[in-house]
Amino acid sequence: MSDFALQGKVALVTGASRGLGQAMTVALARAGADIVGVGLRGLGETRAMVEAEGRRAYEIKADLSRSDAAAQVAQEAIAAFGRVDILVNNAGIIKLSAAEEHTMEDFDTVMEVNLRAVFLLTRDIARQMIELGGGKIVNVCSIQSLCGGGGDAAYVASKHALHGLTRAWANEWGKYNIQVNAIAPGYMVTDNTANLRKNQAAVDAITARVPLGRWGQPRDLMGPVVFLASPASDFVTGHLLVCDGGYMNA
Repeated sequence: MSDFALQGKVALVTGASRGLGQAMTVALARAGADIVGVGLRGLGETRAMVEAEGRRAYEIKADLSRSDAAAQVAQEAIAAFGRVDILVNNAGIIKLSAAEEHTMEDFDTVMEVNLRAVFLLTRDIARQMIELGGGKIVNVCSIQSLCGGGGDAAYVASKHALHGLTRAWANEWGKYNIQVNAIAPGYMVTDNTANLRKNQAAVDAITARVPLGRWGQPRDLMGPVVFLASPASDFVTGHLLVCDGGYMNA
């Protein structure tokens, strides 16, 4: 099991204060990593959970919809513990509306957080990973990186683009011993799906299509993120790991 150990590593996780980000952050800490967590209002209870695992936690409050935020996060994260070995790009937002009614303001906001901030932060962290001799980058995509969705065109576009960046970065940075992969969660019990889950008919229809018969929980990403962040995945890069209970296979 030593191939899954992260002792001596520092992981930077965006959107770490709750939901999927919190679960992945705790999983990385449990595997041995110290944590730099980014959240709109800080880490909240996530910091206590990391420290309960015996790991160090440093929190960065940042609004990734601001164009200057990514560079500031990268600088502060590297300064916190002197290095970043693992980057998990989890922060993301969704704006729901019919495509013909989608405003440019909403479109731009989604792209700023889900794509532009990820591009800039990853670029800056990758520069120091190259100096370190390697690293792990995990992008949180979506099953909507593989399909068209409905009522969330900007989100779908951003997640398709993030899947593309995952593959492009894997090709470019493999020579530096940097593995770049992505996780594609399916329908998960998170804040992003809160409104959808108020529609029982929709919940029932989605659940009926999932072979495992349930929606995903944040804990379902704990194993996948540790695998992709650890030496166990050293020969895996450019991969999109679908974690959806079989929804896309149905």
